[in-house]
Amino acid sequence: MSGSPDFKEDTKMKKFKKALSLMLAAAMVLSLAACGGSDKGGSKDEAKSSGEEVFKIGGIGPITGANASYGLGVKNGAQIAVDEINAAGGINGYKVEYKFEDDVTDNEKSVHAYNTLKDWGMQLLMGSTTSTCSITVSAKSSADNMFQLTPSGSAVDCVATDNAFQVCFTDPNQGVRSAQYIAEHKMATKIAGIYDSSDTYSSGIWTSFKKEAANQGIEIVAEGAFTADNKTDFSVQLQQAKDAGAEMVFMPIYFTEAALILAQADAMGFAPQFVGCDGMDGILTVKNFDTSLAEGLVLLTPFAATAEDELTQKYVETYKKNYNEIPNQFSADAYDAIYIMKAAIEKADLKPSDGVSAICDGMKAVMTEINVKGLTSDEEGMTWTEGGEVSKAPKAAVIKNGEYVMAQ
Repeated sequence: MSGSPDFKEDTKMKKFKKALSLMLAAAMVLSLAACGGSDKGGSKDEAKSSGEEVFKIGGIGPITGANASYGLGVKNGAQIAVDEINAAGGINGYKVEYKFEDDVTDNEKSVHAYNTLKDWGMQLLMGSTTSTCSITVSAKSSADNMFQLTPSGSAVDCVATDNAFQVCFTDPNQGVRSAQYIAEHKMATKIAGIYDSSDTYSSGIWTSFKKEAANQGIEIVAEGAFTADNKTDFSVQLQQAKDAGAEMVFMPIYFTEAALILAQADAMGFAPQFVGCDGMDGILTVKNFDTSLAEGLVLLTPFAATAEDELTQKYVETYKKNYNEIPNQFSADAYDAIYIMKAAIEKADLKPSDGVSAICDGMKAVMTEINVKGLTSDEEGMTWTEGGEVSKAPKAAVIKNGEYVMAQ
């Protein structure tokens, strides 16, 4: 009997220690749960600072092939905007991730690029760079209800779906604006046209230009078409324009063909005023092209690197520092595209976790309400119609001493 009190005391001590252990264990579980909650179920600000949520923007365009200068400009211009936005704290406090895929101006490759970006987690699409690829991809983005903003796809059908918007003018608008600009500045009354009838961009601009020219009292004295299968010899079209007494040749075409036309016109002693649209941007970069032949060429473009406003000069300085070249209009379109997305996201108060479809719905609802002042607009800024078309003042540039200079 003498051992009973010691046994009771030992039993009490064991129970006390067990209870204490359970209490400590419970406290540890609560502590771990609290830590875990800050990673997964914490506040919006904590989620932002932890870097868990980001807006993923994908881009598509040709960075190899004949139109690489367009796609590279778009890729690089958007990157500058993304870097600026992230350095300033992101969009609604969330950082942006950006990934660009090459489509070589091929519809099938553009769709492949879209699928690759979708697998990456893309939530918004900036692209495609060219019209036909943008139209093809919009069938996919529309089915996914993903917001799509093409920086430079100008065909009307680029915005045929309700999720798609444009930064550049549509082809008809470029044609109308070109005719009006020529008439307002009294540049010519007898005009010849050379255009690619197999290309939606070129033929679309020419059709609207021809119609508006009649309204502006401009006479079309010659009309020379070519196709993708026959775009190296333009002697017939140029001779027709010369024989008709054309004071001006309007060329809504890409710069590669334009360079050939200028060289062939020079060889035959034909020196009218040449005018083009945004596809002409890049002519000064054509390999083995005598750039002096482009002197005085006017093109309807929303951007010139020689513009003296603060935003343009800052952008040009950054672009030259990062890529060791002067930015083109396509890069400016893309730079603005990223800031347009930012403006719409902020207006709709969206966050990455809302998901692709909700983000798209939110942005579509506010696109007609935002106004963005960018590289490709004047002080009045840019607005959008419900149909996805941009509204902004037209600009023109002229090539002087081997540089694009904004026309007065």
